[in-house]
Amino acid sequence: MVTITLPNKDKKKYSKPVTSAKIAHDISKKLASEALVSLVNGEIWDLDRPIEIDSTISILTKKNKETLDVIRHDAAHIMAEAVLELFPETQVTIGPSIENGFYYDFYREKKFNLSDLEVIEKRMHEIVDRDELISREIWSREKAISFFKKNNEKFKLELVNAIPENEVVTFYRQGNFLDLCRGPHTSSTKKLGHSFKLTKLAGSYWRGDSKNQVLQRIYGTAFFNDKDLKNYLFMIEEAEKRDHRKLGKELNLFHLQEEAVGSVFWHKKGWSIYLEIEAYMRRRLNETYEEVKTPQVIDRSLWEKSGHWDKFKEHMFMAKGDDEKILALKPMNCPGHVQIYKQGLKSYKDLPIRMAEFGSCHRNEPSGALHGIMRVRQFTQDDAHIFCMNSQITSECVKFCELLQQIYKDFGFAELKVKFSDRPLIRAGEDSTWDKAEKALTLAIEAAGITCTLNPGEGAFYGPKLEFVLTDAIGRDWQCGTLQVDFVLPERLAAYYVDVDGDKKHPVMLHRAILGSLERWIGILIEQYSGRMPLWLSPTQVVICSIVDSTNDYVAEIKKELDKLGIRSEVDLRNEKIGYKIRDHSSQAIPIILVIGKQEKENKTVAVRYLGTKNQEFLSLKEFTQNIVNKCMPPDLIQH
Repeated sequence: MVTITLPNKDKKKYSKPVTSAKIAHDISKKLASEALVSLVNGEIWDLDRPIEIDSTISILTKKNKETLDVIRHDAAHIMAEAVLELFPETQVTIGPSIENGFYYDFYREKKFNLSDLEVIEKRMHEIVDRDELISREIWSREKAISFFKKNNEKFKLELVNAIPENEVVTFYRQGNFLDLCRGPHTSSTKKLGHSFKLTKLAGSYWRGDSKNQVLQRIYGTAFFNDKDLKNYLFMIEEAEKRDHRKLGKELNLFHLQEEAVGSVFWHKKGWSIYLEIEAYMRRRLNETYEEVKTPQVIDRSLWEKSGHWDKFKEHMFMAKGDDEKILALKPMNCPGHVQIYKQGLKSYKDLPIRMAEFGSCHRNEPSGALHGIMRVRQFTQDDAHIFCMNSQITSECVKFCELLQQIYKDFGFAELKVKFSDRPLIRAGEDSTWDKAEKALTLAIEAAGITCTLNPGEGAFYGPKLEFVLTDAIGRDWQCGTLQVDFVLPERLAAYYVDVDGDKKHPVMLHRAILGSLERWIGILIEQYSGRMPLWLSPTQVVICSIVDSTNDYVAEIKKELDKLGIRSEVDLRNEKIGYKIRDHSSQAIPIILVIGKQEKENKTVAVRYLGTKNQEFLSLKEFTQNIVNKCMPPDLIQH
């Protein structure tokens, strides 16, 4: 007898093992027709997989968000089937669903091209229309090994050999296509529907290792309806237009080159944005944080004490000192801040101590993971650590959340999501310590009035954290800020304070960042604004263009006036037509263009043209300078 408990707590009893498909049919024909997969005891299962023990189940349809990943996994298999039908010499390797879509890695001597994608996509539609049954099969390890050896599929053979001995070896079959796969999948290729699109080709390495075989990756996306697909493709098109790498080059902001992989060469204009952001953040922190600077290179012994050596050593850049000691370029600032805290005995009266640093960090990221200035090897964190007592955790977290929200608002990001990341599988500290840290962070977010979604197992190795995710102008999410509660590191590094009773205690350490890294933040801003930065961040806020040479002295006078007011301006005295100058500066995203001719010089006026408009505004020079000051000011300095 198998007892099935439904979401509404109703129970159904079956005399023998039962499938979710049968249960759905027993509930209603409509549910049976809409069912895609089921949730059995918290795990997603195929509809035809037998349930042999008492279980709690939910039947999932396209209304459940979990099923989108399942149909995208279906799409990956259907794509692989199409590839093998069209290009039978190809070997399939790995094909998962991913955020916003799916991919499959293929091994093939001849390279795929974009026209191949059209042919593959057409065949995928045909496979969907065939309504091929998708079924799960359990094989013995020996049978799987024999099968792949016979077919000379070395990649799949390696995957089979990597499956732990105690795990079941499962295959999924559809038509003539058979794939080693854990699943789950829907019951038929028809369930995918036709709202899918192959999007791009890319190179990859077998199992992500650059020492391994080079593969070809085909990306795609799939949705439940054409509207969602169309919206996503529009977003992708917009993202390509806004790509910070392309705009960074066009606007002369920065460049990257092979001799310094993962490091940014900032040009004058890009560095101006960087410095403006740094100055803004420094002003925001100046009243409540003490700014510090810690060494770039630190002996491995400190990283071993902190626990970072075991966790991060493969991502650290190493060097040897004269005494053969191993030194590491710092990948983060935390241990250095603890060393500053430890200089001199601290009392409970001294806490909280808020320590901030624009810390230059280095991480040896794999070359394949690097992405413009958003994923680099050398970066600057807007990092800070708050040393406090248990009783101060809530108030400090609330203050931080308020500060973060104000800063995001100043940069133009109004929509914010927060994830609560709890203890990871590999971590430092006892479970009792983690219980205490997670409870403290939970109480803090409740006090801050923040709604969180759980991000299980994604906490830092020394403590739970909040991840702050902002949404940009085209609907993409970016995880930037973090807040972590850490009871572990102060203890490992022997940091103390003397409490009201005269006893020595370890402080709590709150790790927090708002922007994340300045490099990545600037990349996000470039894409958010399509290179047209807010006026206060624009490297050049005003350009003054002469129409004739006789106005050059008046142009110089305007420039001098703007310099006095701290407004970043340039002059354009080139012997070019004014229409050309306007187009040129507009293409460089200059927000304000002043056009100066004989009439403007005689009347002490300016013709003002704002980026994105064709109309001109005529103002006296005095009116213009009075109006422009507030517009060019950073949000925290605007005179109300």
